[in-house]
Amino acid sequence: MDCLQNHFLIAMPSLKDTFFERSLIYICEHDEKGAMGIMINRPSGIVVDELLEQMELTEEPQPVTSFAKEVLVGGPVNPERGFVLHSNQDCWSNSDSITDSLMLTTSQDVLSSLGSNNAPDKFLIALGYAGWTRGQLEQELADNTWLSVPATTELLFDIEHEQRWQLAAESLGFDIWQLSNLTGHA
Repeated sequence: MDCLQNHFLIAMPSLKDTFFERSLIYICEHDEKGAMGIMINRPSGIVVDELLEQMELTEEPQPVTSFAKEVLVGGPVNPERGFVLHSNQDCWSNSDSITDSLMLTTSQDVLSSLGSNNAPDKFLIALGYAGWTRGQLEQELADNTWLSVPATTELLFDIEHEQRWQLAAESLGFDIWQLSNLTGHA
């Protein structure tokens, strides 16, 4: 299977009543060891401005505007750990490049910059992540649990959270509700 890094996983409608119901996951890493992604369409109820205030940063941050103003539920693994997915900037030594335009970090230095002139142009903050062991994601794709599409920064950062799953599904060119989760083998 090809690497799905920088792709979205779209939860199939058959995942009703599960943690991943109608979820859209951005795949940050996918290799022979497994995969790691951040769910990008489920707000946690925590506001970024409140999070920054609780962190007692040395500089008083400006209020965050845009769809990044809410912290997201990133996934069920390590829900107490924060991740910042952000646009690329050369000044962040603790951020790992995913693409030429996207980086991921767990470091507080990016959080400290939010609401200032040094902040990344685009970002989202998530608590926890979704993870798959070696071969697990490939099996879930074969079982029709997920569909995948190349990621877009527009869907990552510029679309309201509750619209992301539907718009990602529509990008496939068919009605996702018409799909069956049954597989066939010839």
